[in-house]
Amino acid sequence: MKIDSKPAFFHVGADGAFVGNDPARGPWSAEHCHAGPVSSLIARAAETEVGPGKILTRLTVDLLRPLPLTGLRVVAETTRHTKTLATTRVTVHDLNDTLCATASTMHLQSRDLGPVPDAPNDPILFEDLVDGPFPIGEMRHSLPGFAHYADVQYPKGGNQGAGPKTIWMHTPAILDGETPSPVQALCPLADCGNGISWNAPTSEMGFMNTDLTVQIHREPVPGWFASQSVSHWQPTGIGMSQSVLYDIKGPVGTALQTLVLFPPG
Repeated sequence: MKIDSKPAFFHVGADGAFVGNDPARGPWSAEHCHAGPVSSLIARAAETEVGPGKILTRLTVDLLRPLPLTGLRVVAETTRHTKTLATTRVTVHDLNDTLCATASTMHLQSRDLGPVPDAPNDPILFEDLVDGPFPIGEMRHSLPGFAHYADVQYPKGGNQGAGPKTIWMHTPAILDGETPSPVQALCPLADCGNGISWNAPTSEMGFMNTDLTVQIHREPVPGWFASQSVSHWQPTGIGMSQSVLYDIKGPVGTALQTLVLFPPG
């Protein structure tokens, strides 16, 4: 099921809380958000707190509890601000004031140094792409969610099954009538590394992330983003996903997730 009409991930409730729309719904529970859109809200709060002039270069989110669609309150506070850098601490509470997630961010002042040497890289080109399914083929509920509102394309001939893979993705806006910053727009894909590079389908193994760290070395160009992802699963029930993130010009950063593995039932 693919849905053409794309409402934003969230709308603002009468009390100022962020209420999840269908695109924010995650794959594991019909009542809870996908952490990617919530990470966008966190980045939005941090960037608003710091103000213009500095680029968000690191976002680390600890997911402490499920994130209810019914409403979230996101608050950022500055912990350090100098000419070179700024840091923030962000908290996410539900409507009962239960702490659901915490985050920290780093923001660096951008300067123009002219040309500098850089490491060579193999580009992931925004061409020769084919439409394909959302990487997680099954959800553990029947309601529309993140997977139904994300546009996905694969490199022609690329892997669409289990294991490491590369996808391009375009997702809805965070809030209606508001253009997200490039980093905010990148966050939903950044949190998909575990879902992109699963090693077994959800009918055989669940793979929920407990955190997300996004490291940005270049401000992304808005539009389509790519993730080149691999997951490592261990018999201890612990795993990790690693992703290199791209815009249409080349690599922009990385994303890491710690995973909890859980069998069905």
